[in-house]
Amino acid sequence: MLTGHEDSGKLVPSPARAARSQRPLPPPGTDAPKAFRADIEGLRAVAVLAVVLFHAGIPGFTGGFVGVDVFFIISGFLITGMLWREASTSGTVSLRRFWGARARRLLPASAAVGAVTMIVSAFALSPLQVKTVAIDAITSALYVSNYWFIASGLNYFGKDNLVSPSPFKHYWSLGVEEQFYLIWPVMIIIAAWLVRRARRGRDKNRAAPSSRPYATLLALVVAVSFPLSLVLTYVMPPAAYLSLPTRAWQLAIGGLVALTAVHWRRLPPLPAALLGWLGLAMILLSCVWLDATTEYPGTAALLPTLGSALVIGAGCSNGAKGCGLLLSLSPMRAIGRISYSWYLWHWPVLVLVPVLLGHSLGMPLRLAAMGFSAVLAVLTLRFIENPLRFSDRIRRSPRNSLALGGVATAVAVTVGVVALVGTPSPIGPGPAAPPLVINAAPTPPGLPIAVYDSAVENVFDQVNSAVTAALGVSVVPSNLTPSLTDTAAEVKSIVANGCLRSLPFDGSQPECITGNRSSSTTVALIGDSHAAMWNPAVQQAVDRRGWRMLLMAKASCPIVDLPLTEHLNGWSEQLQRCAQWRSGIMARLRTERPKLVVVAAVRGYSAEGIGVWDKPGFEPFNPGWIDGLAHLVRELRSYGSRVLVLGPEPKLKTVATICLSAHLENAQACEATWPAGNNAGVEVESSIVNSNGGNYANNERLFCALDRCPAVVGNTMVFYDASHMSREYSLAMGPAIGALIDRALAHD
Repeated sequence: MLTGHEDSGKLVPSPARAARSQRPLPPPGTDAPKAFRADIEGLRAVAVLAVVLFHAGIPGFTGGFVGVDVFFIISGFLITGMLWREASTSGTVSLRRFWGARARRLLPASAAVGAVTMIVSAFALSPLQVKTVAIDAITSALYVSNYWFIASGLNYFGKDNLVSPSPFKHYWSLGVEEQFYLIWPVMIIIAAWLVRRARRGRDKNRAAPSSRPYATLLALVVAVSFPLSLVLTYVMPPAAYLSLPTRAWQLAIGGLVALTAVHWRRLPPLPAALLGWLGLAMILLSCVWLDATTEYPGTAALLPTLGSALVIGAGCSNGAKGCGLLLSLSPMRAIGRISYSWYLWHWPVLVLVPVLLGHSLGMPLRLAAMGFSAVLAVLTLRFIENPLRFSDRIRRSPRNSLALGGVATAVAVTVGVVALVGTPSPIGPGPAAPPLVINAAPTPPGLPIAVYDSAVENVFDQVNSAVTAALGVSVVPSNLTPSLTDTAAEVKSIVANGCLRSLPFDGSQPECITGNRSSSTTVALIGDSHAAMWNPAVQQAVDRRGWRMLLMAKASCPIVDLPLTEHLNGWSEQLQRCAQWRSGIMARLRTERPKLVVVAAVRGYSAEGIGVWDKPGFEPFNPGWIDGLAHLVRELRSYGSRVLVLGPEPKLKTVATICLSAHLENAQACEATWPAGNNAGVEVESSIVNSNGGNYANNERLFCALDRCPAVVGNTMVFYDASHMSREYSLAMGPAIGALIDRALAHD
């Protein structure tokens, strides 16, 4: 990812030298543009090397992702400086010329790499992966993939994505850059217009144009964007990492360096050199000190951001001195020249080569992949970037430049659309499997407790027999239900007509009453999305008994009350309104006093209530969760309700539909393993729930046998993603849930 500037390190567009000499001199008091900044070209080498080494998993570069931040500062510096000089000279900015130059510089290479990546993916990946990657390709070609990834819940550092990982994941930063190129010149034009209006009627020769109004504007951008980035880092990490509003402060800081370049130039040589070395040290420290567990951007992004600003600012004094001596070396400049194309190629190569080889890459092969992607970058620069960006016919005409960008984008989008539409839907090659059917009639009330215990044991044995049989089946059945392409219906089911709340700033809960509304017996199901996935099972059990049911669930909100004490999770509460939602449903339960309250939730919350399932060192059964669960059971019992707490479910290694479509003849590759740590946690939960008057159900046998948890049982897909049950499997579990409900109501 690179600034879309015309030539690496240049502060002005790169027209022919003769034409450059005919340009009017900059207005008095402004910064005369330098033809070339070799140190900036070398700084690009630092940035791309950091990203490539990080993605390749080279030891010691755990924070190499900050290379993207360095690119943002460079872009902010170069683009703001160029726009400011044009606005100061002519009073405005030519959008056609600016956007044409960006299109000519960026779009052909990114479109070419995107098209090749999509074509290779179509041959290398499973059909469902191809369809998902096709959407990634289309949004990347349109430079909105960062928002697509946000909507998809992409964890930039994680591996549990729809494709693990997407070969287009790195295009998010190009989206940020292109959005920056669209907005920044318009912002500068508006600022220039306001400056002209403010000076109307004054003596225009009284003073030289000042950069102060523009610097004030960028300072406001920093003042808004940085706090937003800080908050979203803790409450919505994908949005904080991937969006322009949360990255604009870095671009603005680069711009502030450009607008204050005249002051940087006045630095004496020694202080300038020291500041430059300090900045470079800050960048390198970020590369080796930060890692995937760092809350990022957050405050951690200040380190590479300010470091980059210091390097560029110090270079304004003398880019050939201090750290500029290192950055200006020929090898650094050579890497800087291919940094854009290398950034484009390195990630698809690292993702797709292991797929083509059929195994993960060891260190030697990862190094070879890095070298191969560098060769592709050199070829792209030689045969695509330079011929098009330096073509007189294209370069001299903004219209031709924009047309070139439009054609390149159209080609990349077309390749993605063809892959999306033309890829066939996967169907299991195995014979039709018998449906998963569990037979169990409701147990009448008033019988000895041993009868209810026996009913539960009987239905669990039936399910576990089917699960055990599934462990020996390798081929996906042809009558798989739901189908591998039916994810939308599964999501619609779990949302349950809006009964599963998910939007931010929403602590409400609709009525969500089903079943026999006139019945005097009400069963309530409460929790997060893992409660909503049990809704078909509970609903079936309630309907068979002619009762009334109440569903109250909110995604990503712990059902137990956890303290708001760390990591700005108080702001998270303001966004998700979990406490408000819990307070509302508890008040309703206090009023309705249902006969039974069924509690279900993912064990994915820290002791402070933050969803951190994939964080290293996370304890799913932490003391905060256990204490909160005990308090919840006691409170529900005080309302006169019986309580049934459902234990945890297993979690697949990746999304079930994607994995099964890639392993149609080896479904066992998609099975999960029951975590050994769950056994102790389940024991603690069971003890605390029972001691506080509730009932606890260990559901391991409904999903696993011999610590193995198949992705398909009978003809039924167990999960539609990595952890949420399919509607069909939940319905099949109706008799099991019914037996648990009967037993819970039979206990004193």
